[in-house]
Amino acid sequence: MLKKLILIAAGFAQAFALNSVEININDKDLELGATVDMSQMNHTIEPDTVFIGFKLLHADAANSDYSSSSDMEDFYEVSFLMKRDFSDVLQIGLGMKLNGTKNFATVPLGGEISYLLDTKMPMYVGGSLYYAPSVLALRDAKNFMEYRLTLDVEVIEGGMVTAGYRSINTNYETPSQDIKYNSSFYVGFKFKF
Repeated sequence: MLKKLILIAAGFAQAFALNSVEININDKDLELGATVDMSQMNHTIEPDTVFIGFKLLHADAANSDYSSSSDMEDFYEVSFLMKRDFSDVLQIGLGMKLNGTKNFATVPLGGEISYLLDTKMPMYVGGSLYYAPSVLALRDAKNFMEYRLTLDVEVIEGGMVTAGYRSINTNYETPSQDIKYNSSFYVGFKFKF
């Protein structure tokens, strides 16, 4: 399955002129993501400011509140992000997502930050926080919160090794329960084009 997903991601990268492709893994979870830089398609948009993204997380019950992996469904998200460079080392972005599983969907709003450390090899420290209150919850969702902390090390131009921590909390209306969908450390690769 992993080989098929990597080939699909590589195909999308060439077909849609993607800005970045990433794969994050740990012993139990697999996450694939891709972003499109909209300035490549629309030359009236400032370069590197507007991004459309997609992520798929195939998580395991070992890193969640679920009792077994057969109870879990894959978690999907489509995102819209606007970024701004505040200096040569600091980027801040605001965005929104449409995410969820078969019976859970939300439209969280949030922000992202990335800071370039002053090191010989480029290292980026970053974080993101997204939240959807009940007014932005759909289907059986009550609310949603996700946060991430990341460290990206650019080992070759456009190629990064990434390490991070993610916490995804899905709270349901019916039945009323708060479920940690995934809470785990991960490592992976990120390629920027």
